[in-house]
Amino acid sequence: MNFNLLIENLTNPALLFFVLGIIAVYLKSDLEIPPNSSKFISLYLLFSIGFKGGQELSHETFTSEIGWSMLFGISISLIIPIYTFFILIRKLNVFDAGAIASAYGSVSAVTFVTAVSYLESQQLTLHGHMIAIMALMESPAIIIGLVLISLFNTNETTTKIKIPDVIKHSLTNGSVLLILGSLVIGFMANAKQAEGIKPFTNDLFKGFLAIFLLDMGITSGKKLKAFFSFGVFPFVFAIIIPLLNGCLFAVLSSFITTDITSRFIFAVLAASASYIAVPAAMKISVPEANPGLYLPMALAVTFPINITVGMPLYFLIVHLL
Repeated sequence: MNFNLLIENLTNPALLFFVLGIIAVYLKSDLEIPPNSSKFISLYLLFSIGFKGGQELSHETFTSEIGWSMLFGISISLIIPIYTFFILIRKLNVFDAGAIASAYGSVSAVTFVTAVSYLESQQLTLHGHMIAIMALMESPAIIIGLVLISLFNTNETTTKIKIPDVIKHSLTNGSVLLILGSLVIGFMANAKQAEGIKPFTNDLFKGFLAIFLLDMGITSGKKLKAFFSFGVFPFVFAIIIPLLNGCLFAVLSSFITTDITSRFIFAVLAASASYIAVPAAMKISVPEANPGLYLPMALAVTFPINITVGMPLYFLIVHLL
């Protein structure tokens, strides 16, 4: 591994604010980000990424490579929950296995945002169509996870899953709707109109990202203690599987595109785990699944692993191949 890349990422201010949040919890500090402010910042990050991606997309010509890239992204979110479910079901009940499989098949918008910032630190620019692909990858994994739960659940007294309601909820999820809507608006706006809000969409981005990761650190720190009571298996899974997924799809993406930034983003998306869209869907559809298990796995273990070790590793792989 290129240790210069690793050290550079470990000393990134945004990551250090994440660590500060965890430290604050263990020091029993009263440091916290007000819930309304945290929600606003998360909405801002999605809006900013979507709008900038729409602007980039407006300058792109739709090609067969973009079409194949979209199919590849959707395939990732369909394949990962299937094989992870059969790993998880060996140790966990069907509800927890399905929820975790959905989380790891779906994507983390915040990890995606951090990956975009990582690319910018390497003087590289994300292609706009990758934002559309990220948004398309959120829903399929949720649907696959719920279908697997329905197929393997032998307890007739548990809640009946209504697949049409799940599909509707996953497609109208706030984060998906905002990033797709911002993408379309950015695509429609001309350069002069976009320039008018550039100070808001561009200049403030890294500062808001740092504050948001501070909030994520505080949230993660609060969930870690209870998470360790579930034993070593979920912890090991939350480290090993994302790194394997990221490395695997960093390699496989070379058959779809030669663009380094797109391949890096595919690897990050494959390695990430949803801790916003999936928990919201599972709370409604599968209340039997334990959020004290799948939420800390995605947020408190996989997320920091990806932004410390994962991203430099995936970046190195796409450079080598």
